[in-house]
Amino acid sequence: MQEAISKYLSKHGFEAFKPKAVLFDMDGVLYNSMPNHACAWQQAMAQFGITMTAHDAYATEGARGIDTIRMMVKAQQGHEISLEEAQKMYDVKTHLFHEMPEARIFYGVKSLMRKIRQCGMTIGVVTGSGQRPLLNRLLNDFGEFLDENHIVTAYDVKRGKPYPDPYLMGMQKVGDIQPWETIVVENAPLGVRAATAARCFTIAVNTGPLPDHSLTDVGADLLLPSLYRLCRQWDYFFQYTL
Repeated sequence: MQEAISKYLSKHGFEAFKPKAVLFDMDGVLYNSMPNHACAWQQAMAQFGITMTAHDAYATEGARGIDTIRMMVKAQQGHEISLEEAQKMYDVKTHLFHEMPEARIFYGVKSLMRKIRQCGMTIGVVTGSGQRPLLNRLLNDFGEFLDENHIVTAYDVKRGKPYPDPYLMGMQKVGDIQPWETIVVENAPLGVRAATAARCFTIAVNTGPLPDHSLTDVGADLLLPSLYRLCRQWDYFFQYTL
């Protein structure tokens, strides 16, 4: 743990690590929702003649849905589509996703958030989603730790993950803090790339089928198997941030 923090400081040339906020990704971090997303992506894209595998869904997780669609159409059909066309396709995916059973909250998430708040730190969420029902569920499930002003969605930025913009916006929303004052918790390669591009200390939790190196190779400062493990290690971790 101490070694990971030391490497982070050296990598970016920062003098100290004094976190004031934790920014969580949503799908695959707070909720075990990625299996549903992967299924909805495959079914929706098939309606438009696009082949999208479960691996594709996990590999592009965190990006804005419309960006993923435009990329897939360009790669497989060889032409550009407008944002409006991509949004219509994304609406089909959204409809299919909301017909599926509600994804459960990962074990340990609320206990971890409670520990974070007890440390006097702010909690934010940075997601590539912009679906109002999902945002309403976030506020319903985590309202004691989170308010809407601390949520970054796909519609808050022009460039989604893997660009740093979502996490730069997240730092601004939780108090205009600096990268060395920020911990990011991510589970997807694109999200890790976005967080490290914003120079935040990035903890990757591998809750999906991708290999560990897919997260460490793109810059994760620390790799853990779950939020529960992070919750168990939080007190030990936080002693190195004082």
